[in-house]
Amino acid sequence: MFIPSVNREAVKIVKEICKNPGKYNVLVKRDSLGAHIIDAGINARGGFLVGVLITKICLGGLGDTYLSLMSLGGITFPSISVYTDYPSISTLGSQMAGWRIRFGEYTAMGSGPARALALKPKSIYEKIGYRDNAREAVLVLEAEREPPEETIKIIAESCRVSPENLYIIVVPTASIAGLTQISGRVVEVGMYRLTELGLDPKTVLHASGQAPILPVHPDTVESMGRGNDAILYGSLTHYVVDYGDDEYLRGIVERSVSLISKDYGRPFSEIFRESGQDFYKIDPQIFAPAAITVTNKKTGKTFTAGKINAEVLLKSISLSQITNI
Repeated sequence: MFIPSVNREAVKIVKEICKNPGKYNVLVKRDSLGAHIIDAGINARGGFLVGVLITKICLGGLGDTYLSLMSLGGITFPSISVYTDYPSISTLGSQMAGWRIRFGEYTAMGSGPARALALKPKSIYEKIGYRDNAREAVLVLEAEREPPEETIKIIAESCRVSPENLYIIVVPTASIAGLTQISGRVVEVGMYRLTELGLDPKTVLHASGQAPILPVHPDTVESMGRGNDAILYGSLTHYVVDYGDDEYLRGIVERSVSLISKDYGRPFSEIFRESGQDFYKIDPQIFAPAAITVTNKKTGKTFTAGKINAEVLLKSISLSQITNI
């Protein structure tokens, strides 16, 4: 039986970026410890191409992505589509931003396959029954600056790899690559919500989704808000499960979309600022796809809930429409 290593699969993609930094508009360097640091939007231009590859890296090389277009409220946006045949491992076990990096004054959200070595958080890996044993590690940091040497050293130690075998990709939220990989979390957001509602993630066999990539805002909070709005109000997701109880499944699907949250209907930046920029004060039910469809392989029945809300998306980007007369 194939037992995937999310780090070994992701390293293949990282090495493609490192071989062609000019093509992907990134800056690649080795720090004093020997770790590989890839700047995908701080001092580098970054863009859609590297954003797609970062999404694949975050999925541990066990999913694929492509860019296309979505029409929302009569406006065309770039979009990212994601699909995987290893939903629990690729999303919860790798892509989820489950490692809060906080060493000294440096803070960042860590995602990607290195989490499966450091077991961040351990409860997720117990739930999905997975851990990696690779000797190389790949971590994606959503941050505005590169990590200092002491932080890199602690990350390597947590992953039980030497710094020379550590690859760190730094991508700021207020960048095209940043918003591309955030929208690329569309399937993972649904997986996490379904799991929180009680569905065994190992029963999910296949998953796919699509979300728009909204325009970058120079303010990090506004850009982060747009990244969340793309999923909360603009995403479509589909999951194939192998489950024995259709009625229980129906109940979970009904509660798995952002529409049921008391905070629903406003751009996320407003919700975030109203909470004092404290995620823990926000209704957790808002962190869900706009629309979800689940098909039960065992019975052939399909359940769906939610909807796309173009009105909130257009408000999120402060649309000023020009009419030619």
